[in-house]
Amino acid sequence: MDATHIIRDAVMHVAQLRHTAANTPGLALAVRQIKALQARRFAGTYADLFQSEPYRLAGRFFLEELYSAKDYTGRDAQFARIAGALERIFPAQVVQTAVLLAQLHHLSETLDMAMAQHWLRHAGVPDVARYVAAWRDVGRRPDRDLQLASVVNLGRELDRLTRTPGLRLMLKMMRGPANLAGLGALQKFLESGFDTFVAMGKQGKSASYFLETLQARESKLMRLLFDADPLICETEINHLLGQAR
Repeated sequence: MDATHIIRDAVMHVAQLRHTAANTPGLALAVRQIKALQARRFAGTYADLFQSEPYRLAGRFFLEELYSAKDYTGRDAQFARIAGALERIFPAQVVQTAVLLAQLHHLSETLDMAMAQHWLRHAGVPDVARYVAAWRDVGRRPDRDLQLASVVNLGRELDRLTRTPGLRLMLKMMRGPANLAGLGALQKFLESGFDTFVAMGKQGKSASYFLETLQARESKLMRLLFDADPLICETEINHLLGQAR
């Protein structure tokens, strides 16, 4: 399946999930609550990196673009409307990044929706206990592993783009055409990601360290959520939420 069809298929499924949430009492709110908790948890998990100049921008980029509770409807609409134009406007390596982003977005939204459905079944308990219970109800460990691998692979792809000669100038030159074509949100994502990873390199810091840290900490938390006593999971997540700034 080519890039156009992969992106359109992913966005179509996300739109269907949003439609289901909007038409199911309490489900859209549950999705927002889960996303908000996950964003705070991410901020707490990497509080040390957020305070480190070389990695602050990277942490902020991943939080806002991949772990945020913000509404991505506008970006999705752009993807769906002119997915076919991607391969005409952007170079191949950028199109591949867009494909990875669309696939990750679809998987993350699918898992969040599944969590939200179980979240509603555990009403009346504290949010963290509710989150742990919903996580275990959903299960789907291979999908969680794939989700994390996709996040790391997207970061590696963005880092690889920084080593493509002339790409930053090309992105700048594409800003006007991309906005005219309705691809402004994707353009912003690409420029922000590119500049984030370039900034780490300029300060003598390796993107590999950031991505390896992310993979290690997320893997450790996932193991807890799947295997540890629920009270241990709740204690750890509460601790991380307390670290968020």
